[in-house]
Amino acid sequence: MGDINTTYYHSPVGLIRISGTDSFISEVHFHDTTDKPAAKKKNLSPMLINCVEQLIQYFQGALRQFDIPFNQPGTPFQQEVWSELMRIPFGKTISYLELARRTGDTKATRAVANANGKNNIAIIIPCHRVIGSNRELTGYAGGLWRKKWLLEHEAKIAYGVQTLF
Repeated sequence: MGDINTTYYHSPVGLIRISGTDSFISEVHFHDTTDKPAAKKKNLSPMLINCVEQLIQYFQGALRQFDIPFNQPGTPFQQEVWSELMRIPFGKTISYLELARRTGDTKATRAVANANGKNNIAIIIPCHRVIGSNRELTGYAGGLWRKKWLLEHEAKIAYGVQTLF
């Protein structure tokens, strides 16, 4: 599997911790702690550099779909939910109910919401694109303000819309 390396990226929505091996990204996580991250300026793997570069392009509005290998452990159900998240187009949203329907069980809304919340590869696996059936912003591990920012950013790039909410 290889050693896990970590770096940090100062994004428009705060500090992001990025971890991975030479082969894949395993974490893109908002780093909200007051602890200063350890300075890791040693040789970054091309994978981490590529991920940071793609995130920069995303935040600049030049990238709509990530092209980077990732891997995160999860149950078969979680993997299915995360796979469905990857099918939500840039600038679009779906409801948790719709996500449950896409996984084959409309009664599994809570389960898909839970799996959505366990996603450790924020932005790249776009869990921020899932909203409540009433079009309300609900639940986001990175904070609702970030979810709102990311959705408005994507809408502005995709459609020239200034605000959604």
